[in-house]
Amino acid sequence: MDVIQTFTTDQWHTVFDEADRTCAIQALEQGRLLYFPRLAFPVSDEETQLFSPTWLDRSAKNISYDPGRDQLKGTTVQGPGAAILRGMVARYAAATRALVESLLPPYRSCLQQARTSFRPSEIVGRKTSFRKDDQRLHTDAFSSRPTRGARILRVFTNVNREGMDRLWRIGEPFEAYAKQFFPLVPRPLPGAAWLLAALRITKGRRSLYDHVMLHLHDLVKQDLRYQREAPQVQISFPPGSTWIVFTDQVLHAAMSGQYLLEQTFHIPVSAQCEPSRSPLKVLERLSGRRLDI
Repeated sequence: MDVIQTFTTDQWHTVFDEADRTCAIQALEQGRLLYFPRLAFPVSDEETQLFSPTWLDRSAKNISYDPGRDQLKGTTVQGPGAAILRGMVARYAAATRALVESLLPPYRSCLQQARTSFRPSEIVGRKTSFRKDDQRLHTDAFSSRPTRGARILRVFTNVNREGMDRLWRIGEPFEAYAKQFFPLVPRPLPGAAWLLAALRITKGRRSLYDHVMLHLHDLVKQDLRYQREAPQVQISFPPGSTWIVFTDQVLHAAMSGQYLLEQTFHIPVSAQCEPSRSPLKVLERLSGRRLDI
């Protein structure tokens, strides 16, 4: 399985030539990962003092940062420590935006920057429900934040200081996976999307697309035979490396690793060079109807 497109830059603020930009867009929209083996994110000694899962709130899996509000959530760090942590993730938010805008200019005008996260926990041994088990192959879908078809683009950087790789599994192409599980998706309950929004359980109303993607997410995670036997490859991302991927399209599972920075962006399907490759358009072909409603 050819799932990686490699780039050699070691700078976050750089100018890519036309060939690199074209290659990056094509690879992403085809469901491949953009890999930067030399693109490390600089972390100071002062910042690494906060590299501990003990700073996680008990109810949180990750520490999250809202760039628009300059606000941290999911952490017990307070006072000067919180300012140091906020400064690190804010720098990462700015660096990833500069990288994406330079490498992927067709997305620049409509790029919506969502939350930044710092992930200090070791994946192995983490007790959680099957829905939250990142060690199982899945595509991303947000239960409380409907996307209505917008793409989920994520940037990851391994900032581990102890030499530990981030180990992922990557699965088969989205359309092949969707053809297996889409027939199992139940019809939505009448009025359910409206009620969830009215009760503020979701931030906005779920579309038919959100309903389907959430069920695909759960169905594939529950299918242990598929998890074992489906086409897949393992990839190790060493410390100091960065990768970019459409996580709503690429089946992925995080198997091991500790200390990761991540930035999420949302991009409308209309901004793609090949919208037909988006999960929305694939699922609309399978269903024979519009789903972003």
